[in-house]
Amino acid sequence: MRILVWGAAGAVGSRVTQEAVARGHQVTTVGRSGPVRGDAADPDDVARLSAGHDVVISATRPRPGSESELIAAAKGLLIGLRGSGVRLILVGGAASLIVPGTEVQLIDSPGFPVGLRPIALACNEQYDVVRAASGLDWTYVSPPALLEPGERTGRYREGYDHLVTDAHGNSTISMEDFAIALVDEAERAEHVRQRFTVGY
Repeated sequence: MRILVWGAAGAVGSRVTQEAVARGHQVTTVGRSGPVRGDAADPDDVARLSAGHDVVISATRPRPGSESELIAAAKGLLIGLRGSGVRLILVGGAASLIVPGTEVQLIDSPGFPVGLRPIALACNEQYDVVRAASGLDWTYVSPPALLEPGERTGRYREGYDHLVTDAHGNSTISMEDFAIALVDEAERAEHVRQRFTVGY
């Protein structure tokens, strides 16, 4: 497959790139610096760079204080890919996932860190923008509550609108295994026009 990765220099994007290349896919990496540069918020950039690819994986993350860039990038990607036949897999946030055993979204759960609210609210708006999109096949991937660098185990469990938790109530996955889930979705297209999440 030909896969275009936005945010390829980031923690998740770099691991997605490594995983896809290891599986033999042809990967084009896009970032704010490097040989291929582009602005995900610019539909013309998106259309130009994604031409000839099968899948676009976006793992962009704004700097603190620039959370609105997340929504602008989602809109640019959706408009730029509309009608192209190129699938979009977009890494989102966990804040809108429902805590198991409750009807409460993670962002509204007790103890949710105040410092994470700006990016969490931006991710929720990003998800709303994606759900309203038409004219392309998209997949929105929410990470678990905790996503950190770690071990590549090759295992994960899937969920949809609820946090995936283990027997102790922990919701976590390594970035390495999260990258596996993203490339698996690129290969299998099992969640077209759906949101899904993963965890151990």
